[in-house]
Amino acid sequence: MTRLFPRSLPGQIALLVAVALFVAQAINFGFLVRERQSARFAQVIVPTVTRLIDAAERLGAPVNPRPDAPGMAERRGGHEGREGRDGRRQLRGRVDFGPANPIPAELVRRADIERDFRRGLTDGGVAVGQVIAVVRPIDGSRPLLKRMDPARAERLRRMGAELMVAVELPGRGWLSLSSAWPRSERALIWQLLAQTLILYVVVLLPVLWAGHRIASPLRKLATAARDFHPGDGARPVEESGPSDVRAVIAAYNALSTRVTGMLDEKDRMLGAIGHDLRTPLAALRVRIESVEDEDDRARMADTIDEMNRTLDDILSLARLGRPSEPPTDVDLSALIDAVVEDFRDLGRDVTFEEAPRLRMHLRPALMRRAVRNLIENAVKYGGGAEVHLRPGEQRVAIEVCDRGPGIPPEKLEKVFDPFTRLEESRNRETGGAGLGLALARAIVRDASGEISLANRDGGGLVATITLPRS
Repeated sequence: MTRLFPRSLPGQIALLVAVALFVAQAINFGFLVRERQSARFAQVIVPTVTRLIDAAERLGAPVNPRPDAPGMAERRGGHEGREGRDGRRQLRGRVDFGPANPIPAELVRRADIERDFRRGLTDGGVAVGQVIAVVRPIDGSRPLLKRMDPARAERLRRMGAELMVAVELPGRGWLSLSSAWPRSERALIWQLLAQTLILYVVVLLPVLWAGHRIASPLRKLATAARDFHPGDGARPVEESGPSDVRAVIAAYNALSTRVTGMLDEKDRMLGAIGHDLRTPLAALRVRIESVEDEDDRARMADTIDEMNRTLDDILSLARLGRPSEPPTDVDLSALIDAVVEDFRDLGRDVTFEEAPRLRMHLRPALMRRAVRNLIENAVKYGGGAEVHLRPGEQRVAIEVCDRGPGIPPEKLEKVFDPFTRLEESRNRETGGAGLGLALARAIVRDASGEISLANRDGGGLVATITLPRS
């Protein structure tokens, strides 16, 4: 059901207006039908009831007329008409009288019309038994129409239907007559359908145009917000559409300008912090050369190196939203192999299965750093690393596996938080400030990918980088 419901703004507005028009037309149709029924009662049923009451009075049927009964003022005494071959007599007013019901039993009775006739006859003081009423189409070839008065025959043909009524006078016989019956419902339905179609054309087309005029600049605004990257030099979104939409676009343009300005200020501040911190660290590096104890000097140098690495990670993580390196086409297999060779040159146990050349569009220096961080963790806590490149039709996976102690399942996501270290398996002697995985995830997500951790069967950890194929 939800698939049939439009998701766009013009579609939803058009659907709402269409439903409202349909409901309004349905209510209008109900009122018109009731009005037509009332008019039909006044134009057809009341005169017919009057003739039946008049005929019953002539036949001497028990009649207790009320002063307000239909046709009382016009009723006068009269004579019975001639008798036909079937024993039926035609009375004045085109009313027939006979011993049996003349309406064929196969015709469909109309209970609503019968109810109206019974009520009218009862109000007129006529005691009746059965009341049978049917409506059937006019057959233009009927001989009766040829014998009928031409004006009345033409009226019947124009009406399109004939009302046949038979009323039982208990103990005496049946009164019957036929009259033209307007088939107004069918014409009314077609008229209402045509009116509804015209309303849909007249109303929905301007609504669709107005919805498109609103939705088009909103779609441009949504695309600009989705693709927004501070400092990428994108042009402001064109202000178009109604005044409210233009105000929203103007507010977005102003917001993007402020965000870019604040990030520029942040970059300048980070550059100053990095410069101010590296200067005293370099000075400390020079000063430790005067320390005579070699063990103390080595520990101090390691501490300074760790501080430099931590400072680099913090600055890289803070600047990741605005990398200075543009994306380029690189061979992902060669990039991973180069990182693995760097660890081999340091004597680390790192293996990489040869993979076919795979061209990807990404920032090579950042992706190299993400892969290096994962391999470095595997080497530190697992003693070595196995690296695999698994290309797929839609996505590419880089797996870094180790045989270390692994990570408790409930903490597999927590370790991606900055400055998070698992003390039970990773102590201070291994080094690090808990920024490696956070930086790796930020780099991978900047490339529209994802990174995840999972414990291996038999012990160890698998870190997987998944990237979309460009």
